[in-house]
Amino acid sequence: MIKGLKIGDKCSKYPIIQGGMGVGVSLHRLAGTVSREGGIGVLSAADIGYLEPDFETNPKEANMRAIKTEIEKARKIAGPDKIIAANIMVAMTDYAGLVKEFVKQGIDLIISGAGLPLNLPEFIEGSKTKIAPIVSSLRCCQLIVKTWRRKYNYVPDMIVIEGPKAGGHLGFKRDELFAQDDKKPSLETITSEIVSFVRDLEKETGKEIPVIAAGGVFDGRDIQKFLSLGADGVQMATRFVATDECDASDAFKNAYVNASEEDIQIIDSPVGMPGRAIRNEFIKSKEDHKLSITKCYQCIKTCNVKDAPYCITKALINAVKGNLDEGLIFCGSNVGRVKEIVPVHDLIQELMSQCEATSVRTA
Repeated sequence: MIKGLKIGDKCSKYPIIQGGMGVGVSLHRLAGTVSREGGIGVLSAADIGYLEPDFETNPKEANMRAIKTEIEKARKIAGPDKIIAANIMVAMTDYAGLVKEFVKQGIDLIISGAGLPLNLPEFIEGSKTKIAPIVSSLRCCQLIVKTWRRKYNYVPDMIVIEGPKAGGHLGFKRDELFAQDDKKPSLETITSEIVSFVRDLEKETGKEIPVIAAGGVFDGRDIQKFLSLGADGVQMATRFVATDECDASDAFKNAYVNASEEDIQIIDSPVGMPGRAIRNEFIKSKEDHKLSITKCYQCIKTCNVKDAPYCITKALINAVKGNLDEGLIFCGSNVGRVKEIVPVHDLIQELMSQCEATSVRTA
């Protein structure tokens, strides 16, 4: 029997977390539906208020207002007993403010990466919100755990390991991503190392800490592979883009369906990190010239407007709305394997059927 994931006093039916995808790709419709269907749905905090009427003039206020709306709508779809999570990037300019607002609005779980969330525990004190760092190595995991225990006497409620095959911004250097196969970081190896560390930590602290593998997990066979390595669950994003309930435009979803492996490119994001995206006219045009930035949304603290080749907020909003030739389409390494758009219910049932069948064969 494959178990779900326990977060505080709530449990998911299945060990599947839908990865947070911004801007606007995973909002209330996708997150709420994934949670209703037995997984854990994740809202992306990145410019979460981009559809608010005053976003262009007051992006900070629009984002704060949208947090409450998106959580309420997700819960209406999912039901009150289901887990709703948020992904909040450490690199965001108003990181502390966003975390505090999600906590105020009663989010069940915050998953945080794109930087080291070393001070995350201070923002949840006195709340029921649980927290999970995203890590890309054992060393990173140990540093966060050590810091949280020393400064806050807090142990992570979950740990998400994001490997080099993930979509969007990546926690690896370019030379690691392009290294020879035998020298490339491997999610399988990193997962085994962190599982061993976390199991010792559980014995020491008496606290259960689910370990989640993410980045390149495509089907039920992959899920079973990581469960057999000791992980408690997986996080998947790319597969959930190609669903009826994904909050992105049909054009965005079809870009996934129509993409081939050859269309994938590692880019240098204005955020200062490498990222994986679909090579399109937008990416090609930026190789030849810099796009002048006429407005700064103050979204990412590591973005230097003076030197940035384009505004990442504008590029991601263009993409999610379907203006693909002027948009940046982040994707995972397996986007070329996506062939159709399906309901979330069907996708999750397919994943679990494959996972259970693989489990029986390997038992």
